Amino acid sequence: MKKTLLVAGVALLALPATGSAQDRPAGWQRQEPSLPPISVFHSTQSANLPTAETLGRGEWLFEISHRFQPAVSAGAAALWGLDGPVVNRLALAYGASDRAMVGVVRSNLSDNVELGAKLRFAEGGRQAVPFTVAAAAGVAWNTELPDVDGFRDNESQAYAQLIVNALPGDRLAVGIVPTFVRNPRVGDDGAASAFVLGLNGQLYVSDQMSFFAEWAIAEEREGLEHDAGSFGIELETGGHFFKLLLGNSTRMNPAQFLGGTPHAFDPDGWRLGFNVTRLLVL
Repeated sequence: MKKTLLVAGVALLALPATGSAQDRPAGWQRQEPSLPPISVFHSTQSANLPTAETLGRGEWLFEISHRFQPAVSAGAAALWGLDGPVVNRLALAYGASDRAMVGVVRSNLSDNVELGAKLRFAEGGRQAVPFTVAAAAGVAWNTELPDVDGFRDNESQAYAQLIVNALPGDRLAVGIVPTFVRNPRVGDDGAASAFVLGLNGQLYVSDQMSFFAEWAIAEEREGLEHDAGSFGIELETGGHFFKLLLGNSTRMNPAQFLGGTPHAFDPDGWRLGFNVTRLLVL
């Protein structure tokens, strides 16, 4: 009798377990691990042009950049441009999410202070040609302008950009950055508008070293007759990006350099510059 009761009890205990297994949805299947986001460029900007890359949520990025004002062609008398003076840029950015970042930038050229943001909103081509798409915008104020006609009440600037990046080869990244700029030349009596087309590319020869170049095609205007271009080498080590470059513009903040430069893009107009960025996770 006890043996019969024991067998019956085991059978009753087994019934709920059997029913639970049968109640699982017919379409249940193991979830595949999520794929990492597509990355075309390694850093969030080229020399001056932005890339579609963004910071991770909660990350900070600190930048210090210099453009030496004397030309390299000045020779030993100016230590090939290194004697200065320099245009200095300081920037701090924050990853509000894995796809959005905000930041503040200051250049000592006209004491230009900028508030900007970037949002990466599309990506694809993982199995063919990987690409990423982002939008960026910012407003800037030139807080130290000459107190003369043409500069009064004309200190603010703004810009909006579409950023399209693609990886047509394993080591070649390219980008196109159509940009709308409001008030590219603060010396004018009124604020004009301009359309600028930015182009950039980067060749990664190893995990730590790459070569880059960029060009901003702009309308010719008084005092800013030439397109701004630069080329150089990037070194990447453990959260640092160090870019050493030659270019024909000492301007760095978007609303400033996108308007053009007074210097021609030839060896006589080239200036030395560098960008140093550090990723911080607090």
